[in-house]
Amino acid sequence: KTLFISGLTAMEKKLAEYKCNTNEAIQLKLVRFPEDLEDDNTTFNPEYSHQVFGDDEVAFGYKGLKILLYYIAGNLSTLFRIEYTSKVNEKFDCVEADDVESKIREIIPPGFCTNTDDFVSLLEKEVNFKPFGMLLHTYSIHNEEAGEDITYQIYKADMTCPGFREYHERLQTFLMWFIETASFIDVDDERWNYFLVFEKYNKDGATLFATVGYMTVYNYYVYPDKTRPRVSQMLILPPFQGEGHGAQLLETVHRYYMSSPTVLDITAEDPSENYVKLRDFVLVKLCQDLLCFSPVKLMQGFSQEMVTEAQQKLKINKQHTRRVYEILRLRATNMGDAEQSRSYRLDVKRRLIGPYKKKQRELAKMRRCLRPEEMTNQLNQIDLNLQREQLEESFQQLVSDYRRVLERLAQA
Repeated sequence: KTLFISGLTAMEKKLAEYKCNTNEAIQLKLVRFPEDLEDDNTTFNPEYSHQVFGDDEVAFGYKGLKILLYYIAGNLSTLFRIEYTSKVNEKFDCVEADDVESKIREIIPPGFCTNTDDFVSLLEKEVNFKPFGMLLHTYSIHNEEAGEDITYQIYKADMTCPGFREYHERLQTFLMWFIETASFIDVDDERWNYFLVFEKYNKDGATLFATVGYMTVYNYYVYPDKTRPRVSQMLILPPFQGEGHGAQLLETVHRYYMSSPTVLDITAEDPSENYVKLRDFVLVKLCQDLLCFSPVKLMQGFSQEMVTEAQQKLKINKQHTRRVYEILRLRATNMGDAEQSRSYRLDVKRRLIGPYKKKQRELAKMRRCLRPEEMTNQLNQIDLNLQREQLEESFQQLVSDYRRVLERLAQA
């Protein structure tokens, strides 16, 4: 018996050596120059790979597994290769290695290179790549490392642009690695709009374009003659994150829809925490100069005038306008003054308590239908002290989020 058990653990130990974390194994690159291929500094890894490799994000059957997914910086032509130092063998180990290649092939479009020489020869043609669609906005950001200003451009594209459909298929694979609940969209639906960010860079005296990120927006129909654009996906590629491109993109998209009389307001589908922070910053920046948000009016409380003006002029919906009001009112409030600070706290908490109030109304209904002993269990769940604590916690968290927005605004 003991022999059998130790034998099993030896086997288990051996097999454990053949497990690789797929977030580390997948190596991504955006390549501009042939030397980028050998430069580890240009490599970045996924944040997520569970959609492709399962919840534990593990590939079994290999030692030293590397899944190389290299993209040419502009048109995203792809090199896909798998390397490893050793692989389990069905004959000896009686187990089969995961079919890593077919898992990756499911999400990347066909037509990729499998060897470096083909990829490098494609890189030489990159000088012909131009952004798709219509130029909406140009901006520049000072780059410390390069010691110069770098120029970026935002374009609006659609599936009628030659080559865009194939390019978008390559671009959207990045969603799987960086958005936790990503899914591919139905590109044949014409109500999708695509907004793309590119960087201009120089190579051998020519101007080339590199892909920085993008956003997809779906135009929902609102009766009788309006649309409500809803932001679906937004991704700034990791090498460009933290430089302010997300804010430029979101503001540009708002400005694009602002000029359209048929657009009611802009919403977002299942926004992440980071997206909400970004949106707070952009919307506050847009709204701060509207008359309805003057300090005097902010102190009088949230008003219909704010809702109407933000919606008509900036296409901001009511819920987001309320957050903008709270952030701008915080800026106008002297929190050191007991009266002002109390008034602000009450104003925000009145909004936060909404869901609790709803719960209590539901309880009252239950009270009429349930026997008393069932009722006490339900009531115990909603302890008033706990509710106060949760409310205070939510309030403190909001204020610290709001302060960060205001700090960023002060630096902008």
